[in-house]
Amino acid sequence: MRILVINPGSTSTKIAVYEDDQPVLLRNIVHTPEELARFDDVIEQQDFRRQLVLSELQADGIPVNFDAVIGRGGLVKPLEGGVYEINDLMLRDTMSGIALHNHACNLGCLIAHEIAATIPGCRSFIADPGVVDELNDYARISGSPLMNRICIWHALNQRAIARRYAAEIGREYEDLNLIICHMGGGISIAAHEHGRAVDANNALDGEGPFSPERAGSLPASDLIRLCFSGKYTEKQLLKRIAGKAGLNAHLGTNNVKEIIQRIEDYGDTHAQLILDAMIYHVAKNIAAEAAVLCGHIDAILLTGGLARSEYIVSQLRRRIGFLAPVRCFPGEDEMEALALNALDVLRGKREAKVYD
Repeated sequence: MRILVINPGSTSTKIAVYEDDQPVLLRNIVHTPEELARFDDVIEQQDFRRQLVLSELQADGIPVNFDAVIGRGGLVKPLEGGVYEINDLMLRDTMSGIALHNHACNLGCLIAHEIAATIPGCRSFIADPGVVDELNDYARISGSPLMNRICIWHALNQRAIARRYAAEIGREYEDLNLIICHMGGGISIAAHEHGRAVDANNALDGEGPFSPERAGSLPASDLIRLCFSGKYTEKQLLKRIAGKAGLNAHLGTNNVKEIIQRIEDYGDTHAQLILDAMIYHVAKNIAAEAAVLCGHIDAILLTGGLARSEYIVSQLRRRIGFLAPVRCFPGEDEMEALALNALDVLRGKREAKVYD
């Protein structure tokens, strides 16, 4: 089985080609700010990115002949975890911005479907998009009936890491209680109870710890006053929530390596304070998920790009190590996870779900 994997991010498009479960091509196509500046909207980048994917395949001598193309899932309406066959409704919801979020991950299903449509017999999928919602009913309730809690989180990588950890210890993911923290540009923390993520934060634009690019939870009354201050437009304030927020807003960079270098080389006490504050809030939110699982935790798993930082991981271990064993899985398993999800469907091990 030949599978093409497409994973669009804000400044790059990752692609992979798998033959069964073996990768034969892994590429990260980087997009410069100048290239992206000519597009007013992320959706407008579809043709540009699709052509780059096809050009990369051509340059590597790989024919556009696949059994499946699977893309990173976009921010459509909330749904259960699993593999979904891309259909017209999913395409319409993605194009219409049903989730009200302009994020590059929305391009995953659009490009995957467009390429697959040119190949006879080829199927197109997404798997475990960021809007996977398996919350307990009471987890949805906020302090105002005007709005419910929602979760937007790194479902794909968290599930992949959970299954990887379970395999390493000779258990099944569905038998374990895990707290998983994905630390990247955004930070998502979820309580996994016997194979379901029963609690998770909105890591994109509104809840949890602040991160390199996200503001996380904010004081509500201060935020309302800021909205009516006349100092900022709606678009500017949204950027202050996701993008020009977190470490980026405090320190002028989202690069943790650079921040740690400033601390070590120049004794930057302000940078030290802000970085330690982020770690503090991450630890506090991890500990909160322990209450969701009533303290019955098999392990706490740390993943994502920031899990490569020895300083961040060591400080988190110091604060949360008393809760459960802490394991670190730096980086992401998203490309392999997407490929294996598609392969399972092609081999009949799993059924693709219907988006409706």
